[in-house]
Amino acid sequence: MIRILIAEDQKMVRQGLKMMIETDPELRVTGEAANGIEAIALCERQAFDIVLMDIRMPEMDGLEAARKILSRWPERKVLILTTFNDDEYALEALKIGASGYMLKDADPEMLIRSIRSCLSGGLPLEEQVAAKVMPRLLRNTDSEPADPSLTPRELDIIRKVGEGRSNREIAEELALSVGTVKNHISLILDKLDLRDRTQLAIYAIRHGLV
Repeated sequence: MIRILIAEDQKMVRQGLKMMIETDPELRVTGEAANGIEAIALCERQAFDIVLMDIRMPEMDGLEAARKILSRWPERKVLILTTFNDDEYALEALKIGASGYMLKDADPEMLIRSIRSCLSGGLPLEEQVAAKVMPRLLRNTDSEPADPSLTPRELDIIRKVGEGRSNREIAEELALSVGTVKNHISLILDKLDLRDRTQLAIYAIRHGLV
């Protein structure tokens, strides 16, 4: 069972999301929060695999809550789910380590795919958001090449991460096991002093690997 926390200040929206999500028998909403403070408190008491986080909430907004949750529980995933098709919000969400950024008007099938993508190491971005965020990242591309200590295999994996591939997809495309891909990514993160997969994807874009 995949345990999900929904952080959303509107009760009716939470209920609607829960109904959509639980059409998949493996997904269960095991916690609900009306603001960022409640979300953090729930994370202290319960284990969740992924948090669906709204941005604008009272008392503590979703970006601040996501930052605190990911700093304390880095193994947990945060998927931003919002009504705001805003590149500044999306860039900030990626910067703090969110595993995806989707809009609330996504259909149930897309929402479930996005949740599963986050959990398998993907980086789901709503198309309209990606169309605005990627050019912003590319405009800020570093002039320096990628770290010269990276091996050809590591560069291949970084490139695939930058393209939004999950670990399973990378494994299939490079004829590796999923475990080998995970090990490579862990070593790459250590080598580049990066915190998570999202930062690695941004590294790939900024260094012209994708």
